[in-house]
Amino acid sequence: MINELKDNITFLPTMEQLEPYMHRCLQLAQHGESYVAPNPMVGAVLVSDEIIIGEGYHQRYGQPHAEPNAINSVTDKGLLCNATLFVSLEPCSHYGKTPPCADLIVKSGIPRVVIGTLDPNPKVAGKGVEILRKAGVDVFVGVLENECRNINKRFFIFQEQKRPYILLKWAQTQDGFMDRKRMDVNEPPLIISNEITKQLTHKMRSENQAIMVSTNTVLLDNPTLTVRNWSGKSPIRIAIDRVGRIPAHYNLLDGSMATLIFTENKSQKHKNLEFINIAFDDNCLSTILKVLYERNINSLLVEGGAKLLTSFIQAGLWDEANIEVSPQLISEGIAVPIFPFQPILRRVFDNHEWMFYQNLKPVVV
Repeated sequence: MINELKDNITFLPTMEQLEPYMHRCLQLAQHGESYVAPNPMVGAVLVSDEIIIGEGYHQRYGQPHAEPNAINSVTDKGLLCNATLFVSLEPCSHYGKTPPCADLIVKSGIPRVVIGTLDPNPKVAGKGVEILRKAGVDVFVGVLENECRNINKRFFIFQEQKRPYILLKWAQTQDGFMDRKRMDVNEPPLIISNEITKQLTHKMRSENQAIMVSTNTVLLDNPTLTVRNWSGKSPIRIAIDRVGRIPAHYNLLDGSMATLIFTENKSQKHKNLEFINIAFDDNCLSTILKVLYERNINSLLVEGGAKLLTSFIQAGLWDEANIEVSPQLISEGIAVPIFPFQPILRRVFDNHEWMFYQNLKPVVV
């Protein structure tokens, strides 16, 4: 069905004519980063006689999408009858928190629509294109398609694999340790990251809906898991606490923001804090991911500790990893996970390596 929709084209400009406007859509879409999840980031541009007459992007979850924002930005609505709408993702065709964008496009009299990529959400998945074409709108699909998919990689994995997009993150010394061996929270952790990489880590937090750590990480660090060195929304905090070892006065249990604790104890709900009972068996991670999917959480940043990271790696349940390597040498401590993969990108920030990995064959839960 989708291939048929892409092939059934009556509007046939060249890619060279279309790509600059789609690049602009992608630039606009990125302004919604940290604010629209679990919705995708989308940008839209209206063009008449090769002049941009309107722009818009999806600004916040639950608010109007990119298309109505672009249409509403046009001062002279009479120009719409000869305009082309460029949009990075297929216009929606169903009622959610906002009305269908495809219906609005038809009602506005826009004769041509150029779409970056089709929407994988089963509620859309070609239906938006179908509504437009049935109304006589010329539709062209597949401009900068890879770029349009990549900007919403979390959304696509969530829709296609029915689980959150999973990112692994840790910092280590040159000789392969994540921390000194510590007994409790009174012993300060080893500082590995520098000022630049701390900012990058908090940027990653702002880009993902949830962040997960293990029981030992909470007990030893008493973290807040918030965004502080970057602007953006803090993620939902998640910890695994099988038998209830986290003290009630710790930051993670303070009720200041949405927090999920997976445990084998009884399920409980408090303000901004929920304890979720699960079976700690061989399918534990899959169970957690299923719960997150059901709660509409489309991305998960796993920051530690070593055992939890190893569990995700061994299960093949990861999509991307970021590893920071400092020039420090400490000889002994908490060893990093075994990670036999090659980075696809390396950068250096003040003598710290920042390596980026992608899993081309993640396990389907």
